Amino acid sequence: MSSDLHELAAPYALDALDADERERFERHLAECERCSAQLAELQEAAGALAFAAEGPEPPPSLRGRILESARAESSGKVVAFPPHRWALPAVATIAAVAACVAIGLGIWAGSLSHSLDRERSAKAGYARAFELLGGGAQVKALAGGEGALLVAPGGGKAALVVCGLSPAPAGRTYEAWVIEDKTPRPAGLFRGGGGCPPVLLEREVPAGATVAVTLERKGGAQRPTGSILFHSAAV
Repeated sequence: MSSDLHELAAPYALDALDADERERFERHLAECERCSAQLAELQEAAGALAFAAEGPEPPPSLRGRILESARAESSGKVVAFPPHRWALPAVATIAAVAACVAIGLGIWAGSLSHSLDRERSAKAGYARAFELLGGGAQVKALAGGEGALLVAPGGGKAALVVCGLSPAPAGRTYEAWVIEDKTPRPAGLFRGGGGCPPVLLEREVPAGATVAVTLERKGGAQRPTGSILFHSAAV
């Protein structure tokens, strides 16, 4: 906990204080005109970054009401400090708050863009899978992976849609298996590599069977040698 209450203006503006610090600072804020003014500047800087170039203007009387309240509660006793003690720290603090807000907005925007890209890729992958299977396919979620197994109406042809799968390492490949009566049979090889491209299986999926994927040596195997990465529910 900071021993100098004046240093709490920036974390207070970012809502980064614990309950005790917030209570102490708010009591101090009611008696300190300079902290009230500094807090208003910090919140204005953060708000300007959050709303970019345009945004609603704060009420012009807001700062005046805060200062009037501070003066009233302190009976007009305001402790003055030499300007040079606050000029540089205030500028540095505002810059630090602005940088934190900008970084946070950048991370949020990047995450949102990434999420939208993944959603578009998934929609395209599922649309292509339905097209390959003739539409009306049954959908089974994958355990252990983001995606699904799509099986053509009435069983038979099937396709995997797996999103965000890393490319198989050099000398390795992903291999799909159709498992019926606890017996796995090879159903096709694929490389992975991001996005949500559908993988049309080379073996039909009968009722009651499941589909699983393992990582195998290049060229595939006749029996799984790697751990199951993800699998479907029984069709």
